[in-house]
Amino acid sequence: MTISDVATAERASSIRTSRPRHYAMTAPTFFAVEYAINPWMDTSVPVDTHVALGQWETLRQTYKELGHTVELVEPVTGLPDMVYAANGGLIVNDKAVAARFAYPQRAGESAAYAEWMTRHGYDVAETRHINEGQGDLLVVGAIILAGHGFRTQHQAHDEIAAIVEMPVVSLELVDPRFYHLDTALAVLDDTAIAFYPPAFTERSRTKLLELFPDAIEVTSADAYALGLNAVSDGRNVVLPAAATGFAEQLSDAGFRPIGVDLSELLKGGGSIKCCTLEVHP
Repeated sequence: MTISDVATAERASSIRTSRPRHYAMTAPTFFAVEYAINPWMDTSVPVDTHVALGQWETLRQTYKELGHTVELVEPVTGLPDMVYAANGGLIVNDKAVAARFAYPQRAGESAAYAEWMTRHGYDVAETRHINEGQGDLLVVGAIILAGHGFRTQHQAHDEIAAIVEMPVVSLELVDPRFYHLDTALAVLDDTAIAFYPPAFTERSRTKLLELFPDAIEVTSADAYALGLNAVSDGRNVVLPAAATGFAEQLSDAGFRPIGVDLSELLKGGGSIKCCTLEVHP
């Protein structure tokens, strides 16, 4: 990096501002890979729940050290994927939508997260069509980017738009390794994103670049580490530690990357964002 590059990065960093966030998380107390519903899951590979708990706790403490509020949702026995809290629903614009899962193995998670939302004062809405929460529904400023192709059904997008009273931009996913939008796209602030172009149809790629002409495009190496399954507060970007190239791109763009190792939870097909349900205002 040249002196000019450093100066540019420092100027960009000075205008990046963090905002306190509100997250809900569920400890991986019962985490296991008991079935395979995405390409990352292999039931023949052992899972160390103790390691998973330690990595998850590091993520929780990272959020707290950054000044964010973290509330806990009680894990439920028999729901090994409940640690992936982002899939539990969508909370934005003072509205809450419960997830409707594609696979019966995860159906019980919807009730658990809906109960938590109800206890927090939300009148929880449901969709007729499949929606897998913030796995496929990412808030960017005043709009929602919504994925479809593997889990959330395209028809659910109109339902979501009507419930939360926000415009929804539909994006089609084409690579089964990136089965949720949050595995192929990261929201960095209200106007900035990063994404992996090969995970999308040409039409969706064009749409993203029209909306976000300065979007960061990550390499395959970082995408395959689920590097885009990241969480940003507008300045600090918590991302999988293995995504070193993406971390450099973030630094160059004025963000502060913070790597966290969630390799044990990656065995279930999830990482930082999957473990984090953001409670948007």
